[in-house]
Amino acid sequence: MTSAMSSVEEFRAEIRDWLQDRLHGEFAALRGLGGPGREHEAFAERLAWERHMAAHGWTCVGWPEEHGGRGASIEQQIAFHEEYALADAPARVNHIGEQLLGPTLIAHGTPEQRARFLPPIRAVEELWCQGYSEPDAGSDLAAVRTRAVRDGDAWVVDGRKIWTSLAHESQWCFVLARTEPRTARRHEGLSYLLVPLDQPGVEIRPIVQLTGTSEFNEVVFDGARTPATHVVGAPGDGWRIALATLGYERGVSTLGQQVGFRRELEALVALAQANGAARDPYIRERLVRAWTGLRTMRANARCGTEPSMAKLYWSHWHRDLGELAMEIRGAAATLAAAEPYELDDWQRLFLFSRADTIYAGSSEIQRNIIAERVLGLPKEPRP
Repeated sequence: MTSAMSSVEEFRAEIRDWLQDRLHGEFAALRGLGGPGREHEAFAERLAWERHMAAHGWTCVGWPEEHGGRGASIEQQIAFHEEYALADAPARVNHIGEQLLGPTLIAHGTPEQRARFLPPIRAVEELWCQGYSEPDAGSDLAAVRTRAVRDGDAWVVDGRKIWTSLAHESQWCFVLARTEPRTARRHEGLSYLLVPLDQPGVEIRPIVQLTGTSEFNEVVFDGARTPATHVVGAPGDGWRIALATLGYERGVSTLGQQVGFRRELEALVALAQANGAARDPYIRERLVRAWTGLRTMRANARCGTEPSMAKLYWSHWHRDLGELAMEIRGAAATLAAAEPYELDDWQRLFLFSRADTIYAGSSEIQRNIIAERVLGLPKEPRP
């Protein structure tokens, strides 16, 4: 075994042992809680758990040591996310700050911005949300209409953002806003602003989803203000910074997501065997296709597949798994578990996975990116 592999395995053993030791007592009941469609579960307790992790040096493991991280290699980060998922540890509440904004500030922020914002992210003292999508633009970031105007030593922000995950639990939002008049090159004139949410000019409106829960929000900015120094990169350079953040969004943490996918598939196979659905050749074929799809997903993730391709693949795989779960359950899938609208895990998977192909960049946008930027095909005509 090479020294590099030994280092990875030692790191894996360290986080595995720590999780086994700590997911007991006050934190034992948190196992398996949270995640997409279930972010409402024990949020305060999961926040306390993550602050406990921070106190013991287990947040921001991939950040450089000079910024409070462990300087973990890509292989070590993969090991961390896999072991975290295998331990059935609760879903993270600080993902957006740690995995998206933190790396963006490390790469593109000023020393003052890094000093101000990185420590409370690492300590899980300030939570962040992502202000990209808009009601009339969706995943087409170049079409955003939210505007920010310079007023002395501040930016004044007006506009609306949609599908803003966990905004109702966050203290800050990084916002893509237009700061210069729109030109023929739509991506020009955008800026990447860091905006506090606890102020009179911000209204957060939770959106009730198909699951009956509300983890997405509409955020309305009406004269919201943020200091002029809270722009990442130069004013008008927001497109480049926003794309950098999207690259981090689809990074190594998604390997932990695949552990959850595998568990869902294993449980679905067990259900099909228990209720007799597995005797149907069509169901057996669908289950085998799901298994091979998961193996393909994992192989491509480890090979560093282009992020848009990976997102397109896993989101459709997971949506299809939800549909397969309904077929296996049969007529029972149409009945709520209890009044007034209590769902079981399979119903929640089916309903929430409809959103997988929309959030974090819709499938239509991902296909355009793959066609135009990866394959070099002619751009789609635009009005």
